[in-house]
This record gives sequence, structure tokens and C-alpha cells, in this order.
Amino acid sequence: MNTFFGSKWLRFIAATMVVVNGFFPAVWILLTSLKTEGELVSKPITYWPHNPVLENYVRAFTDQPLLKYLGNSFAVALMSTALSLLVASGAAYAIARLNLKRRQLILTCIVASSMFPLVTLLVPIFETMRQLDLLNTYTALVLPYTVLNLPVCTLVLVSFFQSIPKDLENAAMIDGCTRLGALFKIVVPLAAPGVFTAGILGFVNAWDEFLLALSLNSSASMRTLPVGISLYQGEFTFPWPTISAALIVAIVPVAVLIAVFQERVVGGLTQGGLKG
Repeated sequence: MNTFFGSKWLRFIAATMVVVNGFFPAVWILLTSLKTEGELVSKPITYWPHNPVLENYVRAFTDQPLLKYLGNSFAVALMSTALSLLVASGAAYAIARLNLKRRQLILTCIVASSMFPLVTLLVPIFETMRQLDLLNTYTALVLPYTVLNLPVCTLVLVSFFQSIPKDLENAAMIDGCTRLGALFKIVVPLAAPGVFTAGILGFVNAWDEFLLALSLNSSASMRTLPVGISLYQGEFTFPWPTISAALIVAIVPVAVLIAVFQERVVGGLTQGGLKG
């Protein structure tokens, strides 16, 4: 009995630590965005704003073209996610269904390719985009983000495609469907939880990326949200309430996206873990 309660409380404490670690920064940023500059630096520290203000959100949109940054981030994230899913579906299907030689080696190479630090790839990516005259365009970010998201998207989809009976595809092809048609009409719809999971992971990675966005798109009209938020601070000033307001604006779209597709994402992660 003592072992049971000890294990139960240990799991409860561990779960509480995970929840606090995940939610506390976001809650703190939200509370900071509702404070005035004076209240933020007052002592002793006030955890809850005494007189919540929305002025910081107004300044977040007026001090910098935040709507433009949002639009750029949405465009880049959506295009790179769609392209990643399209290419990863074909790659995952080939690995899961075709009799490829050294299949395990291919999977190992996919995993290894995702382990390179982004900073080591920055110079070759920059030079490639410069030679192609793609700097300060959406394409300059969409193509690298697609490549960077391919390993995780492919690995997620492989485990789902393997769980779908081959008889369903064979029946579709007997009825006149091509292998490519069977992939997108049969396999991909049946693997919807995995597709949503891979899509969410790819979207969030593209939405949060900073280094490539800063280096490849230096034009003010092409800046994405992470780069734009970094411009709120001055040489000697750090308007944390305004920055916090901008961060909340950046968090909301991702939070809404995950909330809408919560069941599919959780189901996809769980099933992928069991089947992989």
C-alpha cells in the first residue's frame, strides 16, 4: 500500500512539474503584458497586475508592423508545412510499402540528418539562396524550412502508413486507381492523425524559427514574427510589457491551432508511439 501511494504521489508530482514548466512562462508573459512599466519594476515584485491595462497591446501593433509580421509568418509556415507533408508522404510511403534495400539505413540517415545544428547549415543555405537570387522572398524560407521539417514529418508518417493494411490499396488499384492515387485517396486519409501530427510539428517549427528568418530576409517588409519581436527593444530600453504583448499575439495562433486539433494530435502522437 505504501508503495502504491508512493508511486501515485511521485507520478502526481512529476506531472505537476511538467504542467508548471509548460504553462508558467506563458502565464507570466500574459501577466507582464497587462502591467505598466512602473509596476513591472516596482519592489516588491507584484505577480498580479493591480490595474490591468491593454495599452501594451496597442503599442505592440503601432510600434512595429506586427500585422505584417503575422502575415509573413503565416504564409511561410503554411507553405512550408504543406510542401513538407506532400514530399514526406511520398517518402514515407516508399519506405513503408516498397521493398527498398537497406531500409533501416535510410531511416538512420533520416534521423541523423535532423541532428545537424542549424548554425552549421546557415552559410551554405545563405550562399545557395544568394546565388539563386531568392533572398528577401518567401521562397528563401519556405525551401529551407521544408527540408528541415522533412525528417520528423517522414518518421511520423512512416509509422502510420505501416499500420494500414495493404489490401485496401490493392483493392483500390484493382479498381483502376494508380499507386499515387491510392496513396492520396486511401492511405493519407486513413493516416489523418499522423498527417495532422506531422503538420502541427512542421508548422510550429517554421513559426518559431529565428536564425534563418533573420539571415535570409533582412528586408523590413519580409520579416517574420520572431525577428519582428526582437526589434521592439532599443539600444538602452527594454519595453518588456510591449514585448510580452507581442509574444502573446505570437502564441495565440499556435495555441488555437493545437486546441482545435487537440484530439487528432494527441491521438497521432500516442498511436505513432505504439505503432512505431
